[in-house]
Amino acid sequence: MNESLGVSRIRFQKRQRLLALLVGLMLVGLALSLTLNALEDNIIFFYSPTDLREKSIAPGEHVRVGGLVENGSWIRPTRNTSHKFVITDGANKITAIYKGILPDLFREGQGVVLEGTLQDKEKFIATEVLAKHDENYMPREVADALKKAGYWNQFIEKSQDVK
Repeated sequence: MNESLGVSRIRFQKRQRLLALLVGLMLVGLALSLTLNALEDNIIFFYSPTDLREKSIAPGEHVRVGGLVENGSWIRPTRNTSHKFVITDGANKITAIYKGILPDLFREGQGVVLEGTLQDKEKFIATEVLAKHDENYMPREVADALKKAGYWNQFIEKSQDVK
């Protein structure tokens, strides 16, 4: 009789260890999924103008915006260094304001990534402007956003006209 109690005690202990291991794995999985979910928006290198409209990004939030500088939209400053231009991904647009000296490679019809603060769904206050580094380069994310919006072929034709 004592032997059967010993065997059942061992089975009970094994079952408890297995249950503790399963609960531990579930808690680790839950913690990992919560962490990844919280970091999801920060993993993105930048948002396209369409992403800014679709996601619930609060005004005043610090984000990166990428797209093309719309042709004919760049208002060059006269006295101060406040530039105003429109960033587009083909489907949506956002007006960007930047105080400072723009990179030498900045021009209309080219891809840029801006870092700054979203004022509202229509206006972005940039603190940094990153322009492409040569005629053949465009960040992959910008190219993918343009392709997704169906704007890629129009960009290729316009860039070939410039050359």
